[in-house]
Amino acid sequence: MFIRRKIVTEEDRAKAIAKAREKQRKKMIKTRYGQTRFRHARKGIYSCWYAAVVCILLILMILISYVGKGDVNIFIGFIGLGTLVLSAMGLWLGVKGLKERDKNYITCKVGIGLNAAVLLGLIAIFIRGLF
Repeated sequence: MFIRRKIVTEEDRAKAIAKAREKQRKKMIKTRYGQTRFRHARKGIYSCWYAAVVCILLILMILISYVGKGDVNIFIGFIGLGTLVLSAMGLWLGVKGLKERDKNYITCKVGIGLNAAVLLGLIAIFIRGLF
């Protein structure tokens, strides 16, 4: 058995160089000056998920209270306290996500904003309920 060597010609080398150059050009177009894109901060993503869960729970609590004409049991109150805690945790995670290095912080900012708004709203509801 004879192993045949592939004869590399100048034309093959030119094609390989052109292919590598095209690959590099596509990389430069896809990213800014060849730099890699930043990924979202992991804790910022968690913060956004917490905000989404809290908003869904808040809508469900309001819907249950509306259907029950304001006559709800203590279970809804415990869910309200749980959403208060989840919102505070989401706010904390958003702030911690801002400390991650070389990340895209938009999810942290969105999570902080949503969780802060829900947290202030829930605190206002609870204070209003006391008086």
